[in-house]
Amino acid sequence: MSQRTFSIIKPDAVRKGYTGAILAEIEKAGFQIVAVKKQSISKDEAKGFYHVHRERPFFDALTTFMSSGPIVLLVLEKDNAIADLRKLMGATNPANAEEGTIRKKYAGSIEENAIHGSDAEETAAFEIGYWFAGYELL
Repeated sequence: MSQRTFSIIKPDAVRKGYTGAILAEIEKAGFQIVAVKKQSISKDEAKGFYHVHRERPFFDALTTFMSSGPIVLLVLEKDNAIADLRKLMGATNPANAEEGTIRKKYAGSIEENAIHGSDAEETAAFEIGYWFAGYELL
């Protein structure tokens, strides 16, 4: 059964010109791009999106980084989309990521790790709804 997930190509990857290559990896892995948009976000928007991490020591650095330049917001669909995207992305720390994963190829550090992907169905539902209106998901 088809499942939707959410992803962000982060400011570091956009800045380095990796957007097209990352989108190609996603499509090659069998994902359908349901919706895509490129935009810059405010620190407040980043804080709202990452609210679950507000008590964590990295929260300020994360929200500053995510609002530091344009990002690419994606809604993706395929069977087993959430787990498959997380496998394609690789470990959060690119030093620990498997060869061939997006983070191994395009991430510079654990902080600037190129891509975000939802970790569960509930998270995906929140994240998609946070950035995309229903009419954008046709």
